[in-house]
Order: sequence, then structure tokens, then C-alpha cells
Amino acid sequence: MKELPTPTFALSPISLVSAFNPAHLLRGALHRRDERVVAPIPRVEAQPVAAAGGIAVSWARHQDEVREAQRLRYQVFAVEMGARLSTKLPGHDVDLFDDFCEHLLVRDVASNAVIGTYRVLTPVQAKRVGSTYSDMEFDLVRRLRTLRPRMVELGRSCVHADHRHGGVILALWGALAEFMQRNQLDTMVGCASIPMLHNGVVGGDAAASIWHQLQKTHMAPIEYHVQPRLPLPIEQFDSTLAIEPPALIKGYLRLGAKVLGAPAWDPDFNTADLPMLLRIADLPARYRKHFGG
Repeated sequence: MKELPTPTFALSPISLVSAFNPAHLLRGALHRRDERVVAPIPRVEAQPVAAAGGIAVSWARHQDEVREAQRLRYQVFAVEMGARLSTKLPGHDVDLFDDFCEHLLVRDVASNAVIGTYRVLTPVQAKRVGSTYSDMEFDLVRRLRTLRPRMVELGRSCVHADHRHGGVILALWGALAEFMQRNQLDTMVGCASIPMLHNGVVGGDAAASIWHQLQKTHMAPIEYHVQPRLPLPIEQFDSTLAIEPPALIKGYLRLGAKVLGAPAWDPDFNTADLPMLLRIADLPARYRKHFGG
């Protein structure tokens, strides 16, 4: 299999010195040496990092594994949700950040198909690419400057329509917890999307109502507040609906995540995106042990 073209600098203390040694610039440097990944069928020799309930979790080590994640993302975002994706590879969701990210995969053990994915942009890789994806939607530079050395960006989270049960999300979060702990990272940031068709509500009313609720209960400290570059025109929508956030946002909130500001409008994905921040120190006690807190 082809190795991924853009290497990943290690972040753990033992590799801070070796980050400038070309021998260490291989993807997977952030992961344990004894980890092996689930290979595409029919390669049966590789083993999953973790498996439970018929699913297996692994980190992509090769380009073809990233392509599997990109195909799932295309299926969910473009085919299912109607996003307009600018990609040179038909049937794949590809952008400039992919080569700099770690890609977390959940597979269905029976079929070996990728059914869930996250991508993770580490602090060093964010410097190499020049920004995070969230920086393109929000003015994060000034407000989050002090957090960036130990901050990762989470993005492109999706789960196949046939597998949207708690097990897949829990498997993804469990692997993220281990990743954060092992690499001594303490902050996660990302854009959490609210579709323009949510719980039967069409248009921006759902997003406006969810924002109206969350700004009363789940705002980050004012020193971390950010501004959207393309704001959702909240004033044009009904913000009085009693509507629950999407499942992923509810999950983040249960973990202690905070909202950094008003939603941005993403016309390509047809979503309102909330900037969210999750710090290990803010995790409820029952979750903190999994993150080494």
C-alpha cells in the first residue's frame, strides 16, 4: 500500500527532539508502535486497534485507507446531505487539510467497510498547513492563541446511515481520548454543524433556535469568544422553536463542550456551523478518567 504523502510530526515528549529528524517524519508517529490497522479486504493479516460490538477502530496509515474515509464523507455530505463539494477525485470528499490530518476510522467487522470517521489536525500540523479549517470560518487567531500549543482540531465527523447508534460514536471518542492522553494534548476545537433540514424544520429556524438556547447555557468564557467570517443571519429566522441540537452537538455538550460564538453559514455544506471548544479540564468526572484527567 502507498504510504501517505505528508508525514506527521510526533508530539509526545520523547519525540519533540526527533521532530526534526527525517527518520521520524512518518504518519503514525503519534500512535503506538505496536498498533496495527485493519487492512482492506482481502488482506487478512492486519489486526484492528480495538474491537467491540462488531466494530473495529484504527488510525489510517496509508493513502488507500484515507480514501475509504473520503468516500464515506462524500456519501454522507454530498449524496445524503446535498453538500456541494469541490473535489478533483469523483466520489470523494477531499480538501487541502486531509494530507496534514490523522484520520480515525471505525469499521464494520463483518464487511470491513469504514462506517465512521473523524479527522484530527494536531498543533504541529496546523502550523505546517498554516491554519485550521475552523480558522476559515471563524476569527480564532487572537482568542485561542494561548491554547494552540496543546489544541487539536476535530473535523469531518460522520457515520454511515445504517450505523448511527451510540456504539460508533463511543468508539471514535474512546480512540480520541487515548490519542489526547498519550500525546499530552488538552484542548479540542471544531465546527459542529446544524443542517438546514433538522428535525423536520427547513431553513435557518432550527439553527437560530439552537443558538438562542445555547448562548444562555453553554457559552465559553468571554476571552474565548470568536466571530464568524460569514455569519448566519440569525435575525431573519424564528429563534423561538423548542428544538434539540443534532446528536453530535448534544454529545459534545454532555462532555462539557462550550460554544465560542454565533454560527457561521456554510453555503457549500448547507449548514450552520457552531464553533465549539472542549477542554479536558472541563470534562465531567465520569469522563475525565478516560482522557487521563
